[in-house]
Amino acid sequence: MKFGTLLLGAAAAVAMAPAAHAERGTDGQVNIIYSQAVSTMNAYLSSGTKDVEVGSLVLEPLAGFDETGALIPRLVTEIPTQENGGISGDMRTITWKIAPDLKWSDGSAFTAQDVVFTAEYCMHPEGGCAQLSRFEGVGSVEAVDPQTVRVTFTGPKANPYTAFVGARSPVLQKAQFQDCLGPAASGCTDRNAAPIGTGPFRVTEFRAGDVVHLDANPEYRDSARPAFATAMVKGGGDAAGAARAVMETGEYDYAWNTQLSPEGLAQMESGGKGQLVTEFGGLVERIHFNLTDPSPSLPEGERSSPQHPHPILADEKVRRALSMAIDRTMLNEIGYGAAGRPTCHLVPAPEGAVPDSAECLTQDIVGARALLDEAGWLVGGDGLREKGGRKLHLLFQTSANPVRHDFQALIKQWWSEIGVGTELKTIDGSVFFGGDAGSPDTVQRFHADVQMYAGSFDRTDPEAYLAQWVCGNIPGDETRWRGENVSRFCSEEYDALLAELGRTADTGQRNEIARRLSAMLTTDSVAVVPLIDRARVSAHSDTLGGVVMNVWDSELWNAAEWYRIQ
Repeated sequence: MKFGTLLLGAAAAVAMAPAAHAERGTDGQVNIIYSQAVSTMNAYLSSGTKDVEVGSLVLEPLAGFDETGALIPRLVTEIPTQENGGISGDMRTITWKIAPDLKWSDGSAFTAQDVVFTAEYCMHPEGGCAQLSRFEGVGSVEAVDPQTVRVTFTGPKANPYTAFVGARSPVLQKAQFQDCLGPAASGCTDRNAAPIGTGPFRVTEFRAGDVVHLDANPEYRDSARPAFATAMVKGGGDAAGAARAVMETGEYDYAWNTQLSPEGLAQMESGGKGQLVTEFGGLVERIHFNLTDPSPSLPEGERSSPQHPHPILADEKVRRALSMAIDRTMLNEIGYGAAGRPTCHLVPAPEGAVPDSAECLTQDIVGARALLDEAGWLVGGDGLREKGGRKLHLLFQTSANPVRHDFQALIKQWWSEIGVGTELKTIDGSVFFGGDAGSPDTVQRFHADVQMYAGSFDRTDPEAYLAQWVCGNIPGDETRWRGENVSRFCSEEYDALLAELGRTADTGQRNEIARRLSAMLTTDSVAVVPLIDRARVSAHSDTLGGVVMNVWDSELWNAAEWYRIQ
């Protein structure tokens, strides 16, 4: 079976269902709350889900994914395949046909030149594009004519649906961003806050770290959508406050990522004003070990840099012992219940790409102690292990969140039982996931030894997700601290195997390669430690209709179809 055939489905060549409303903007305002405040509306400058998703209300890709993972057209007439001539026989090119009469929200025409420019923007060597993995294997992007874009790959590309597909790879307007290439990208503050888009809404006010106000895009391609005249996205606070604002007080219509204990969610849902929407996909709560030295004694540009290996965690035996000491089943019981599954795997879907191993699910304190002994880290008089005069002490950071706080406390206790000292640090999620090149507290900077958060892939195939860990995606001073390879893992073997995945069309072979790549990051190197396969859990009011949870794209993927239930 060819890869494209697996993803397409019946939704690939048809537009979404007709709107239930005859006129745009008849339902007033929709209020959305994100416990992590938005820092930019430009997905290329942040890997934070909250920035990508809220930005998707304005900026769109050529194609996306529906709630089943099937490809759907956004700004094109159909999904290219070999059968319709959109993908070449040698799998080296994909040609996109732009839908006629598309306009940007400022009334200007959307053309192939905008798509070409977007590739130039993200692929610029000095731009530090946060979504560069989407362009892995892209050799060139050209405008065949104003309505046709051809993407040429450096070799056969079995999965060509990466660049310009999904909320993490939207199209930017060339006229607005043409002066924002390379090092200038992050300095285009006004444009990054209020990009001109093709989506159902446009920005009217943006206050970083606080609130985004939007109104219906007058040039949106469906004259009956969106039903809401305005939208407001409030950010900050915490997951409990966001969930409460929907399910208990009714102040908001939609709350993203209500990451709370099962008991807390059940109590809130009993408030009678809202309901939870839950679905498993590719979201995995994990620990990242810093393979480089984050010491503040190093020059700022050299902290957490590959030129300085980590003095403790560069040893694979130490990383493995730390993983062995964790009881993933207990973490899931206190943190997620039925909305989580303990896992050893970074890629939890599709089923064929998931390895069989479950060894990590058995906590092994005794084995972890023996492994540290073997590595030469011996217990001192204060109960902490030491080697060569250095204490085995780690700084462990994560975003401020009640579930993650509980996880940190338990993991600190388990690590103390094997002789490891741990200092805990929590950072506001708006900062932690913000991607601000000047902040020392982002996931990309990683000025700590260990960090914990959840990551996912926004498509049913994990190729672009696994591309995050190629050597070229390591964040650093030269990329303005953007890049998805936050553990600083680098392996020529891994990079070569990922390239092989890009050339492989057979589904079974692709799954096998994905399993091997995932194992290289987890069970082999222990650079990344998966903890919980998490369901997406959000909440919406009982008066908000049209909500369909989508774990393969943005949760706000069909906001144009939302409406007020009277």
